[in-house]
Amino acid sequence: MSNAQRPAVARPAAFLDRDGVVNYDDGYVGTSDRIRWMPNAARAIRRLNDAGYFVFLITNQSGVARGYYSELDVRTLHDWMRSELLAQHARVDDFRYCPHHPAGTVAGYLEDHPWRKPAPGMILDLMSHWPVQHDGSFVIGDRDSDIGAAQAAGLRGFLFPGGDLDAFVAEVIAQSSVR
Repeated sequence: MSNAQRPAVARPAAFLDRDGVVNYDDGYVGTSDRIRWMPNAARAIRRLNDAGYFVFLITNQSGVARGYYSELDVRTLHDWMRSELLAQHARVDDFRYCPHHPAGTVAGYLEDHPWRKPAPGMILDLMSHWPVQHDGSFVIGDRDSDIGAAQAAGLRGFLFPGGDLDAFVAEVIAQSSVR
């Protein structure tokens, strides 16, 4: 989305981890044929859209550093995911991923990068490029590192146990609006 298309009015954002929240974490998912959507993922994203949240997907992708797939593969997969979700009227506003891992094998990716969760780099980058209202924004993740990234960015973090993502998101929205 170009800057001209980005809204100027600040609003809260939902930062969703990808693997384990939007889709099942089947280990190093780098292609569309490996995606298994979490139950009601599109409905959950549409609920967030309808409630006025920006929706961002954030994901550690150490499979790049480990040589399992390339950054192009990750971007291609994210384009496909965006298209599949949009076909169900669910809009993801932007994606961020971290291809780095200190224990990888691919030169150029062998570091503990500030975007790698639990560091807040992906969240902070999105907040610097979009008019995100800090108050009311939150992170949904399936690991402690996701919650750590939320806390490091000064946001509430919600640990998703799996299952119906839409039901979980409905509860998070209800909790976030009473705050």
